[in-house]
Amino acid sequence: MKKHRAALAAALTTALALALTACGTDDAPGSEQRPGRDSAPTALSHIHGVGASAGKLYVATHEGVYTPGADGRPTLVGERRDDFMGFTVTPEGAFLASGHPAPGTGGPSNLGLIASTDEGATWTTRSLGGEVDFHSLDTSADATVYGYDSTNGRLRVSRDGIAWEDRAELRALDIAVAPAAPGTVLATTEQGVVRSTDDGRTFGRPLSGQLVAYVSWGAPDALFGVDPDGVLLRSADSGATWRRVSTVPGGAPQALTALDARRLLVATQDGVYESVDGGTSFTRRMTVASGGDGH
Repeated sequence: MKKHRAALAAALTTALALALTACGTDDAPGSEQRPGRDSAPTALSHIHGVGASAGKLYVATHEGVYTPGADGRPTLVGERRDDFMGFTVTPEGAFLASGHPAPGTGGPSNLGLIASTDEGATWTTRSLGGEVDFHSLDTSADATVYGYDSTNGRLRVSRDGIAWEDRAELRALDIAVAPAAPGTVLATTEQGVVRSTDDGRTFGRPLSGQLVAYVSWGAPDALFGVDPDGVLLRSADSGATWRRVSTVPGGAPQALTALDARRLLVATQDGVYESVDGGTSFTRRMTVASGGDGH
């Protein structure tokens, strides 16, 4: 057990290190553009977020936002091939994201907070352009935006997506905001899941010995997590205790979104998987040939 935990901790530490040191693509400004819209890449370097709107799956990657075609292969949404890092779909259907511009497109290296109201077809800058790269984004029931600012290693909070307040400093891979407990925020760290009950101003010690890479609430009593090995977990007490549900197919996890207590989306190295039975079984919705397992 100790050896297995050490291996999980090492995997999570590696994921954190990759996430916190990521700085977009290695291509210099003005470098050759990626292929055109009609030639989706055969390999997506990394999936950073998954969500759904109007029953359609959306996948944020290192090369843009994609949706599965009829054959399950990735189809680019819109024209932008930016490196979408943080990504979330709000209850109202708006897309929020962050990351870095595509090579050759110019502009600052960090996108700040960007938003789309047409399901990713077009994007506008909301705030912090050139200043911040959010690696994880979530929203609360009152539409407050929470973002983990990887540039500065801190949580930031905004009531309107424009003016931001600095909160606690920490090394985190993912964050999740409680749907029915105002001010409660979870963060996944290399020591375990930590919780804040004061709107992210402070975080306590790890809630348990369980290491979790990504977390997402499907309902107040249905918190889901996936560990670095792809083991899906569920908690009824906001992360204090966990029970194993299943193992997600496809290798190491890259993103997790719980749409409700039964419907889950999980990205792994070879695609995006959906469960409609609370994680007991999964069906692959989008097939990718991953170009790597790091941010």
